Amino acid sequence: MAAGIAALIMVAVVWAWTSGGGAFAPLAIGLAVFVIVGALSDLAERIGLFRVPLGTVAQRARGLPRSTWGTVFAHAGVGVALIGIVCETTWNSEYIGSMKSGDVAVIAGYQLKLDGVTQRQGPNFRETVARFSVLQHGELLDMMTPSKRSFSTRATTTTEAALLTRGASQLYVSLGDIAGDGTVAVRIYHKPLVLLIWFGPVLMAFGGMLSLSDRRLRVGAPKPAKSLRGLQAAE
Repeated sequence: MAAGIAALIMVAVVWAWTSGGGAFAPLAIGLAVFVIVGALSDLAERIGLFRVPLGTVAQRARGLPRSTWGTVFAHAGVGVALIGIVCETTWNSEYIGSMKSGDVAVIAGYQLKLDGVTQRQGPNFRETVARFSVLQHGELLDMMTPSKRSFSTRATTTTEAALLTRGASQLYVSLGDIAGDGTVAVRIYHKPLVLLIWFGPVLMAFGGMLSLSDRRLRVGAPKPAKSLRGLQAAE
């Protein structure tokens, strides 16, 4: 373990030195993978994976206590959440600018084209809606329609951001003020693997529930009964 951690730190430092990036991000991801693979390898060792026939492996897996499975899920959840946190905070992308109809914003390999801005009347508000075409490698993926609502009765303005989920990553678009020439202030964010931040705690909670469902952790072992001779001696 010590040698593996030392090698991982050295890889991170060399990578940061040669590429100019931060060393803590790859180091943290490496530690997260170490936690996940460590939990899985411990499980594989318990059931004899790759060492005994598959039938025996399945039988051993069914015979494992639920607390063991809970430990595996909980440790894996910690690693998954750590990967999500590191990726979201280190490699997130942001675009802030003014756009008009026909302009294209490029962020994280996506092209967001502003098709136009329209006005729409709601039940108690007036809404400015922008329509974005999301493309990747020239192929249309989806449409995003962020908006800005003005409530005349309360004299307040709210922003309704648009959200696009691609795998475990998400793309956000929100609108700012609209200038007199028709340009609109736009904020675009790309959050890589941000959903792992939520998926990891779900795994941890599931592992905790599995452990709590193990009867051995909730019911104490019975104490051995005193022998009759011992009782007579006490009397």
